[in-house]
Amino acid sequence: MSRVGKMPIAVPKGVDVALADGAITVKGAGGSLTRALNPLVNVKNDAGTLRFEPANETAEADSMSGTMRALVSNMVNGVGKGFEKKLTLVGVGFRAQAQGQKLNLQIGFSHPVVKDMPAGIKVATPTQTEILISGADRQLVGQVAAEVRAFRPPEPYKGKGIRYADERVVLKETKKK
Repeated sequence: MSRVGKMPIAVPKGVDVALADGAITVKGAGGSLTRALNPLVNVKNDAGTLRFEPANETAEADSMSGTMRALVSNMVNGVGKGFEKKLTLVGVGFRAQAQGQKLNLQIGFSHPVVKDMPAGIKVATPTQTEILISGADRQLVGQVAAEVRAFRPPEPYKGKGIRYADERVVLKETKKK
């Protein structure tokens, strides 16, 4: 059996888990998330503890039990604490401004770039060169952060662009005569 799939998930106080109609719904302070359950995985809710077991003895069922456990664990953590990604703008004149559910970027183009945030995602700009993307759905937070970074990824010679806060950009040496 999958090592990850063997570990139970302890559901913290303030988070409700409901199993119904082949789907699992997790509700908490951060919102509500729903995911369809895989038929190869059996889920048991034992008084605040979730356990995942493969429905049969195939390798696919075994691997899916670990996958489902990780996905549901992220859902429980997301509605409880939430997830966030921090982006940094590097470059002269690069600025970001959050306006409600829109992110307005001035990143060296002749026009400002405006990104609408999907439902469940909050964006904040503590300074003009920092962007904080947060939400309950880990996959969606990472996807939105990747889309914002894709507007101007860091270039390899000067390092200008939008990068993750913990990202290290290796700069290339310029061409010699």
